[in-house]
Amino acid sequence: MFEEMITFLFKIILYFYLCVLVIVKQLKIYNMDEKRTMNRRSFLRTSILSAAALTIVPRRVLGGNGYLAPSDELTKAIIGTGSMGRSHLRYPGRIVALCDVDKKHLEIAQKMCPAGIRTYHDYRELLLNPEIDIVHIATPPHWHGIMAVDAAKAGKDIWCEKPMTRTIGEGIRVKEAVEQYGRMFRLNTWFRFNDSFYGMNTTVRPIKKLVDSGLLGWPLKVTVSKTTGFDWKFYWVGKTNLSPQPVPENLDYDMWLGPAPYKPYNSHRSHGTFRGYWDYDGGGLGDMGQHYLDPVQYFLGKDNTSPIRVDVEAPQQDSDACGTWNRIVLTYEDGCRIILDGDNRDTNAAYIEGPKGKLYAGFKSDIPDLKRKLAAMPDPEPQLTDFAESVRFRHKFALNEDNGFRSATVVNMAIIAVRLGRTLHFDPVRLEFVNDPGANALINQPMRAPWAI
Repeated sequence: MFEEMITFLFKIILYFYLCVLVIVKQLKIYNMDEKRTMNRRSFLRTSILSAAALTIVPRRVLGGNGYLAPSDELTKAIIGTGSMGRSHLRYPGRIVALCDVDKKHLEIAQKMCPAGIRTYHDYRELLLNPEIDIVHIATPPHWHGIMAVDAAKAGKDIWCEKPMTRTIGEGIRVKEAVEQYGRMFRLNTWFRFNDSFYGMNTTVRPIKKLVDSGLLGWPLKVTVSKTTGFDWKFYWVGKTNLSPQPVPENLDYDMWLGPAPYKPYNSHRSHGTFRGYWDYDGGGLGDMGQHYLDPVQYFLGKDNTSPIRVDVEAPQQDSDACGTWNRIVLTYEDGCRIILDGDNRDTNAAYIEGPKGKLYAGFKSDIPDLKRKLAAMPDPEPQLTDFAESVRFRHKFALNEDNGFRSATVVNMAIIAVRLGRTLHFDPVRLEFVNDPGANALINQPMRAPWAI
C-alpha cells in the first residue's frame, strides 16, 4: 500500500512538472517579443498547450480514477449544438460538456443531457477541461479547421462533421496537427464502410469488390446524379439582396462569424441556411459532396491522390451567395472521371461505366451472373470502423485525416471551379493549381483577425 502511494505521488509530481515546463516555455516566447500583449486569446492558447499535458497525462498515466483502462467509458464534448450537433448525442461516449454561441441551442441540448453537464460559450475554454477524451465538432464548416487544430493541440481526439474543412489549405493544417500531436481523427460521413449507399441498394463494399475485380475494365467513369440515386440539394443557395437585421439576444454573432469576413447579420446567413454562402460552406456541393464522393475515392483506389483537372458548366456566381451549377467533370491522371450531373441530363446514365461493363442504380449490371462472379473473388481489406477502438488503441479510423482530406479536396476543387467558372488543372502532390494564381488564392483564404490556423 505504501509503495502504491509513493508511485501515485511521483506521477502527480511528474504531471505538474510537465505543466510548469509548458507554461514556462510559453512565457519565454512572449518575453522574446516586447510588442506582444497577453490578451485573452493568447492566454487561452497558452493554456490550451498546458491543457495538452492535462489531457494526455491524467487520463492515461495517473493511477486511480484518472487511468483510462481499455474497459473504461470514453468521454466526449460537443461543440455546436444545433440540430446536427444534437444528433451527436446518440453517438458512443459519455457526454460531459456542451458548447455553443447560441444560448437557445445550448439550452435545448442541455435539457437532453444528464443534470449537471458543463456548458461553455467559448470552445477554447471547453478544451481546457481535462475530463474530455473526444471533441465532436458540429459547427458550420468555416470553423472546422481552426477547432480541429486547437483540439489536437489540447490533446483531444476529434470527431468532425463533414465537410472536413471549407478550404484545401485548412485541410492541410488539420492533417499536420493531428499527426504532430498524435491524435485520432474521424470524419462524420460513413458510407465508405456502413449503411446502404444512396440509390445503390447496397453498401459500398460490393461496389469496391466489383471495381477491384476488373470486371468493368479501366479507366472508369462515375456519374453522380438523380438518375443514379443522388440529390445535389440546389435549394442550398444564398440570397443576394439581404438587408441588415438586429442580432438576436441569444446569439453571439461576432463569435459565430469567427474567422469569416464580417457581413451584417441576417437570419438567412446563420443556422439552417448558412450553407448558401461561400464564407461558411459551398451550397449543396459543400453539404453533400463528401457524403457522395468519399466512397468514390475509396472504391477507385484514389485515397492517396486527387484529380488533375476540373471542368465546369455553371452560371456566373455571386461573390457572396452560392448558386447552382450544371455539370462538373473531375479527371484523374489515369483517365478515371467523376461526372457531377447537376442537370440530370443523362437519364440513362450508369453509376459506374467501364470499357467492359456498367453498374446501374440498384446494383444492376449488364455483366451476366455478376453476384456469383463477385462471390468467388476476394473481399476488400478490413477497415477499423469503431472510433472508440481507434481512440483506445491508437489505430487510425477507417475515414481519417488523410483519406478524409483527399475526398474533401475533391469537393473543394469543384467548389473553386464553380466560383471561378473555368477549367482548372491541379497538382495532387504539391496540392496547388497549375499556373492559376486566382484559384490558388482560394486554397488559403484569409481569416478575420484575430483568428488564424
